[in-house]
Amino acid sequence: MRDMLGTALLYSSHNRSNYLHDHFIVQRALHGRENKRILFLPMSAPPRGHDELERQEYEWGTFRWFFNFYEKYGLEAVPFFWTSNLRHEDLELFWHHLWSSEVVILGGGNSRTGMWRYKHLGHRYDGEWGKMGRILHERQRRGLLTVGFSAGADQLSEHLFSHATAPGVDTDGFGLARNVIVKMHHDASGNGELAEAAHALRDCMAFGLPNDSGLFIDQGVLPSGNHWQVIEFVIDASWDLPNDQFHIKTRHGGKIEHIDWTGRHWAFNGGERLVRVQSGDGRFHEAWLDKGDRLIHFWSGQPSSYPSIEHVLAAH
Repeated sequence: MRDMLGTALLYSSHNRSNYLHDHFIVQRALHGRENKRILFLPMSAPPRGHDELERQEYEWGTFRWFFNFYEKYGLEAVPFFWTSNLRHEDLELFWHHLWSSEVVILGGGNSRTGMWRYKHLGHRYDGEWGKMGRILHERQRRGLLTVGFSAGADQLSEHLFSHATAPGVDTDGFGLARNVIVKMHHDASGNGELAEAAHALRDCMAFGLPNDSGLFIDQGVLPSGNHWQVIEFVIDASWDLPNDQFHIKTRHGGKIEHIDWTGRHWAFNGGERLVRVQSGDGRFHEAWLDKGDRLIHFWSGQPSSYPSIEHVLAAH
């Protein structure tokens, strides 16, 4: 599998590091098929008192300055803010942009706040709590990229990370990363939480994402009915401001960590790829790791008889 055209990017970063934000997000929009639009959704930013917009506008501002550099190349970066008095015509524009934008970003904040708002958008006028998720999955099938930053990455997962310890009505994610959960802004001190989540949610793979890193994902259904998923591990050490170095764990050797439900531990480098094949009922689940020069069976660590990811998918 050569250059991968992922449909979901789940990532954690301290600021707007160039590799993640230019290579994976902005360039994807600039090479868009129908438009060069990024729709940015800061709806997970909670209110400050009665002010619904202050924190959303701040969240947008942390991205806007970066996107402004690309306006001369035709980039159109558009925010859409949550308010409790959104009009029907506002939502019509929102659904249009959500459906058609080359890239959509779910921003940071509080995961549960955002999930409630996203679900309420569909319920308010259409009586469909799942409308947002339905359109996000339609985007994935059409090959468009949906990005989750921080809380947004939590929301694109199978479950919010908090589901492991406090399951509730707002802890199911959108599932653009099927059977995956993520811990944001991770470092080794959080491995206990990662292991606890992996043990509680055994059908999911639990990943700890340090600043700055991400999971670049594509997934779908094979002709056999099995579900396939390819995860490319992204490590970004490009943010080099001296005062921020403590926060950029990848500049200190930090890797993407995974702990399974038995307690086994892995740490992934940038560029490595994991391919998973699962039956619909979850009884069959196999995985292989592409380390660039060889493919190995994930759980045994033994060399694979398959020469490539394409051969794995063709055989299942």
